[in-house]
Amino acid sequence: MLDTFIEIYGSLMRNKMRSIATGFAVASGLFLMIVLQGAGNGLIHSFQYNVRGFSYDDIVIVGGETSEPFEGIMDGRAIQLDMRDVEMTQRRFKDEIKDVLPIVEQDVDAAYNGQSVSAQCNGVYPEYEQAHAIKILKGRFINNIDIKEMRKVVVISTDVEKDLMRKGENPLDKMVNIGGLYYKIVGVCKASGMLSIKEMYAPLTTINTIYGKGNFIESISMSIRNLTSEEAMDKWEDDYIRASSKIHSFSPTDHDALWIRNQAGDSIKLNKAMSILNKAFWILGLLTLLSGVVGVSNIMLISVKERTREFGIRRAIGARPWSIIRMVMMESIVVTAFFGYIGMLLGVFFCEWMDATVGNQSMDIGVMHTKYFIDPTVDISTCVTATVIIVIAGALAGFFPARSAVKIKPIDALRA
Repeated sequence: MLDTFIEIYGSLMRNKMRSIATGFAVASGLFLMIVLQGAGNGLIHSFQYNVRGFSYDDIVIVGGETSEPFEGIMDGRAIQLDMRDVEMTQRRFKDEIKDVLPIVEQDVDAAYNGQSVSAQCNGVYPEYEQAHAIKILKGRFINNIDIKEMRKVVVISTDVEKDLMRKGENPLDKMVNIGGLYYKIVGVCKASGMLSIKEMYAPLTTINTIYGKGNFIESISMSIRNLTSEEAMDKWEDDYIRASSKIHSFSPTDHDALWIRNQAGDSIKLNKAMSILNKAFWILGLLTLLSGVVGVSNIMLISVKERTREFGIRRAIGARPWSIIRMVMMESIVVTAFFGYIGMLLGVFFCEWMDATVGNQSMDIGVMHTKYFIDPTVDISTCVTATVIIVIAGALAGFFPARSAVKIKPIDALRA
């Protein structure tokens, strides 16, 4: 084995330019594949970060405005949801929908210790916390006892806390004046960051009683189940509009009568888009790696062609065909493994450099801060797999032309 490596080393040194050209094809192919994978991961991670905190199976229904005349009623009529919609949703769509939650809203002015803020107070049930992925930072959310006893308690968001409280002051158990009535702050939740409006949450029964909402509600929140494709989601929306049209007497094809904020459908589309993006970067990476394999194959083909006379001499003095093929394959493996490792390291270092320079940078788009490039790195298994692939390809690139060369008769090879 030592003699084989010495012979390989001598062959590589005699053909420095050919060896360097082979190594460059291998290293550049691996380098570009890893960099492309890292860049793709950076974009995908940024998508995942920017939609964090969203509930991926949530749908919110809000009354809209009709855009079609129906049974003698002119268009432009506002649709006001009520508890009949909640009952219909629970009964009609029990196989597709769970956790049907009515929501009432009230614009209020909140004041505490000389500070005031305008906000939207949402009357909700306790299940709203999980359905909308509300992140509680201090205290608790609304509970069933609050609903049953119609307690005047409120959960404020961090942006409301910032406007009302002094820096470092604990807001829990403080009494805040909301619309002339005092509510106890029982919790602080993280602001969504997506809305310019500031929010707080109170028991639905409390808001209903104080503001005389009756059976009317502003929106319905629900979670999906058994809807896993865009086609199924679109069909469900059509069915829901038809069912609601029977309650509120509007055209069953009027999609403007209800506003449907379908985060569940958006999540399906987003996952599909990320899957396509991930596959696209893999295809680009593999094509780049293939260009390196083609380069290695061409150079090895030329190398074997140039050494046909050498192989003829080896055959003439008694060398077996397999020993020649093994020598060519070993030479190819040594070159591809060495330069492949260099290309892998360069690719990893470049991804780390991207992460250190442009990773985690944010951009202000008005209503929120978004990050557009996060953790553009590649896991070690991908790097090792790509290296092994190109080493195997290098071995095959040496095997096939060498096998063809040793099939030539020694006398014909010596005439080459």
